[in-house]
Amino acid sequence: MNWKKVGIVIGHEYSTRVRKKSFILTTLLTPIGMALLICVPALIMLFSGKENQKVKVIDESGIVAPYLENSEHTTYVMGEAGETADALKDRFDELDYYAIVGISPLDDKGEVSVVSYSKEPLNMDLKTSINRAVNKAVENRKLMQYDIQNLDAILADVKTDIKLNSMTLTNDGDAKEDSVEVYMVLSYLMSFLIYMFVFMFGTMVMRSVIDEKSSRVVEVIVSSVKSVELMMGKIIGVALVALTQFFIWIALTLVIVTVVNTIAGPKLLQDMGGMETVLATAGEDGNIGPNDMTSILEAAGSDPDASGFVKILGQIKDLDWGYIIGCFLIYFLLGYLLYASMFAAIGAAVDNEADTNQLQLPITIPLIIGLFIMLHTFEHPNSALSVWTSIIPWTSPMVMLARIPFGVVPSWQLILSIVLLLVTFLATAWLSAKIYRIGILTYGKKSTFKDLLKWMKLKD
Repeated sequence: MNWKKVGIVIGHEYSTRVRKKSFILTTLLTPIGMALLICVPALIMLFSGKENQKVKVIDESGIVAPYLENSEHTTYVMGEAGETADALKDRFDELDYYAIVGISPLDDKGEVSVVSYSKEPLNMDLKTSINRAVNKAVENRKLMQYDIQNLDAILADVKTDIKLNSMTLTNDGDAKEDSVEVYMVLSYLMSFLIYMFVFMFGTMVMRSVIDEKSSRVVEVIVSSVKSVELMMGKIIGVALVALTQFFIWIALTLVIVTVVNTIAGPKLLQDMGGMETVLATAGEDGNIGPNDMTSILEAAGSDPDASGFVKILGQIKDLDWGYIIGCFLIYFLLGYLLYASMFAAIGAAVDNEADTNQLQLPITIPLIIGLFIMLHTFEHPNSALSVWTSIIPWTSPMVMLARIPFGVVPSWQLILSIVLLLVTFLATAWLSAKIYRIGILTYGKKSTFKDLLKWMKLKD
C-alpha cells in the first residue's frame, strides 16, 4: 500500500468535508444545543421568578388549615364562615385567586376528600404541598385519638432520616464516596454518543463511496490509486473530520458552560446550598463569588451536609476525566474504523443507497445489541454479560464505556478489549478491501451476501 497516495486521499476527503456549510453549521450549533441542555434547566430554575399565587381554602374539616403553610410563591387564604367551595367556584372569574381548594367534613373513618378548582391545571409543587398537608393533618388526628402521652415528642424522637453512604475501595486501600446516579448518566451519554457517532460517520463513508461509484468518478480515481488505498483514505479522512468536530464540540461546550457557570453558578449554589461548606466559602458579605466555585466543589464531594445538587457537582468534578475521555476517544476511533470499513464495503457493492438496507443488517444488529446490553450494564457493570460483551469487539465500544465510569474495569480487561478491537478492525479492513476492490467497478447487478463471500475468497 502506498501511504503517500493514501495521504492524498485523506487530505482530499478531509478538506472537502470541513469546508462544507453543513459541517460548519453542525459543528457550531451542536455544542450550543448541548450547552443549552445543560444550562437552561438551571437558568430557568434560577431566574424564573414565579408570581405569588393566592389559594382560597374552604376547610370544613377544621383540622387541615393549620398545616397549610405559606411559601415564597403561595399564600393560603382561609375561607370565612358560611363560604363553600361550590359557591365560590361559580364566581371564580370575579375573585383574584389562583385556585380554590375545598376540604370536606370528616367522614366516619376520620378522613376527608379534597377538590380544587382553577383556570389552569394545578402546578405540581402546589398539588404536592396540599396533599402532604392534608395527609399529615388526618394522620396526626388519628394518632391523637389513641390518647398517647407526649405523642409529639415520641414522633419527633422516632423520626429518622438515615442515608446510606456508598463507599468504593480503591486499589491503594483508600475509600471514596461514589454516586451511582452520576455514573449511570455518564455511562448512558458516552455509550449513546459512541453508537450515534459510529453509525453517523460510518454511513457518511458509505454514501461517499456510493456517490463516487454512481457518478463513475471512481473509474478515473482507481486508474492512479489502488482501490484499497482509496478505501483507507476515505475511512481515515472521515475519522479525522469526526475527531476535528468532536474536539471543537468539547471546546465550545466547555466555553459556553464556563461562561454560564461564572455568571449564574455562584447564585445557583447559594440558593441550593444550605450547607456549612457553602457558607464557609462565602465572602464577608455572605455572597459566593466565581473564584469560590472551585473550592466549594472540591469540598462538596466529602461534605455530609451538602445539598444533593451541590454534592453531585462535587462528585462530577472528582471523576478522572482524563482517563474517561481517553477511553472514549480510543473506543470511538477503533469502533468507527471497524464499522466504517464494513460500511465502505457495502457502499462499493451497491449502485444506490436503496440497495443497502439488506446488506446493512449484519452491521446494525451488533450496534443495536450493544446499545441494549448497555442498559443492562447500568445496573450490573460487573456481570458476566457486561464483562464479555465489553471484550467482544462488535459490542465493546458501547458496553465498555458503560462500565468505565463505575471504576470496575480491571486493566487486563481494558487492554484485552482494545487489542481485540484493533485486531478485528485490521482483519475486517482486509476483507472489506477485497469486496471494495471488486464491487467498486461492478455495475448493474444487485449484490447479495453470496457475492460478497465470493469476492472475499478471491486471491489478490
